[in-house]
Amino acid sequence: MSRMSRISTCFDELKRRNKQALIPYITAGDPNVVTTLGLMHALVQNGADLIELGFPFSDPSSDGPVIQRAIERALAKKTTLRDVLEIVKQFRATDSKTPVVLMGYLNPVECMGYQQFTDAAVAAGVDGVLLVDMPPEESHDLHQVLRNGGLETIYLVAPTSSDARIEAICRQSSGYVYYVSLKGVTGASNLDIASVTSNLARVRQHTSLPLGVGFGIRDAESAASIAKVADAVVVGSALINRIAELQDHTHHTAAALQQQTSLIADMRRAMDN
Repeated sequence: MSRMSRISTCFDELKRRNKQALIPYITAGDPNVVTTLGLMHALVQNGADLIELGFPFSDPSSDGPVIQRAIERALAKKTTLRDVLEIVKQFRATDSKTPVVLMGYLNPVECMGYQQFTDAAVAAGVDGVLLVDMPPEESHDLHQVLRNGGLETIYLVAPTSSDARIEAICRQSSGYVYYVSLKGVTGASNLDIASVTSNLARVRQHTSLPLGVGFGIRDAESAASIAKVADAVVVGSALINRIAELQDHTHHTAAALQQQTSLIADMRRAMDN
């Protein structure tokens, strides 16, 4: 399967089956890089359609305390962006289908260099990039390098985004658009389905790309509610809370990883029902 087509192929297949994508986020290197690889496979086995893989950065300004602590654990293990790309490369050795989007902050990419990062990401089998602190107004140079390399560029739309800004974001976006369901950081709990529904309708006026919703989705019930109005459900903090229970051993059994990611299976069942 063509690397460049994984995200669109994934969404096309789900649409044919009248299903929505389930997109878990995990932090690479938490609790260690070996476990991250096993978790990625366990997530797919439990029903994940696409994986957002966070690369750690010391100032995760968009993230709440749960993911901040995960990033701190990964940094304590000295997890680098090159380590994260190696994880994707190893994942691709046995999974050529599941799309992988790298999610994080600009600084590590800037330090590596736009072209070097893009080349390494493409070689590893990455499908898309979402940089939380890289607004479309400032991203022209990086955007061009990523797109020239065949990587999808995913941007965030906030509840406070104006129609003009939504249009500008959607014009730059590919793969899917990530709608932030609430005003706040990851892991907040004030999810308002009515507000999400009306704001997604606004976004759909500006793009035909799939719309994913994240921030504040905590359980199977909230995932099913979002699946009724969005094309994809993104879950991070609720999953990271479970992963945090894993001890930092180099190897965990497949059964242990399945157990810690069983929230995804619960969400998949609720979404499908």
